[in-house]
Amino acid sequence: MRTNISDLLVNPATPIKTALKKVSEGGDKILIVVSQNKELLGVLTDGDLRRWILHCGGIKGEVTDCFNRNPLIANEHFIPEDARKQMLEHKIECLPVVSNKNHVIGLIRWDDVFKEGDTNKPTIDYPVIIMAGGKGTRLDPFTKVLPKPLIPINDKPVIEIIMSKFAEYGIKDFYLSVNHKSKILKAYFEETDFDYNIHFIEENMPLGTAGSLKLLEGKIESSMLVTNCDVIIKSNYAEIVEFHKKTHSDISIVGAMRHFTIPYGVCKIENGGKLLEITEKPEYDFLVNTGMYIVKPNILSLIPEGKMFHFTDLIEAVQKRKGVTTVFPVEESAWLDVGQWEEYKRVQQVMQKSV
Repeated sequence: MRTNISDLLVNPATPIKTALKKVSEGGDKILIVVSQNKELLGVLTDGDLRRWILHCGGIKGEVTDCFNRNPLIANEHFIPEDARKQMLEHKIECLPVVSNKNHVIGLIRWDDVFKEGDTNKPTIDYPVIIMAGGKGTRLDPFTKVLPKPLIPINDKPVIEIIMSKFAEYGIKDFYLSVNHKSKILKAYFEETDFDYNIHFIEENMPLGTAGSLKLLEGKIESSMLVTNCDVIIKSNYAEIVEFHKKTHSDISIVGAMRHFTIPYGVCKIENGGKLLEITEKPEYDFLVNTGMYIVKPNILSLIPEGKMFHFTDLIEAVQKRKGVTTVFPVEESAWLDVGQWEEYKRVQQVMQKSV
């Protein structure tokens, strides 16, 4: 049981923006909402925040607007077996522990009551398509020698890390769309023993971020998870799939919340250059496309054959047909982008800590 929980405590008046940052920085994906004298009022999970963002289209508001006032809890004399049963039955990974006076004294985490290797992750019966044919020019000079999917993150290539994240949900079928330096990439998989079914989609010419999906038309009957080969998403993939199903989406986009601060005073003027106001260091929040999607197989018919076609083109085509396109938001720290040097070293540090 974790007893040092001061970093998880928030009050109902805490801004959503602050709560989102705390959840993103912490590893437990939960905050405990308490009164001034530390009495339990409820909990706020990453799922609660996600539902609020989807409801209001942004991160305005306070914790009181969206926290769970009736959470599952354990008392200070909890029996581990009872905690295990609750966590399995309700598919949760954390339980607040309270005293007889309803004061929060700790947090039971999955690893506290389950053995290493135990998991509550459901299986996903979708195949995964990894778009691995790009040149990766933003990572020169590495990509002058290696294909981008083989760029190492500590002791593993990024594509292996991506595949292992999906494999945690029982996924075995992977389709790799290849073009640039494809022989090197194929040789790596031929020389490495993986417990996966790996299929290569050959691009005879660069087809963009979605064009090669046309080669799968009629070959896959279920929806499919599609990801760029340089992004790692540390989220619950089963929740993304469930969201895709419930919303009857043609395309579900995984979007990450990103916060930006302009480090200057921003001038607002009117005609003639007259200053209206200066906003000092304004802050902005955006929901950014991470490069991971779930798509229905029927929309592959919208992709032209043998032509450059990007995911933005596919999304536009779906919307023109009055199809359903949705966004599943994840916290900022859940998106690791290996595709540019500015992020590469940071990702290595993050992945090293998570091992």
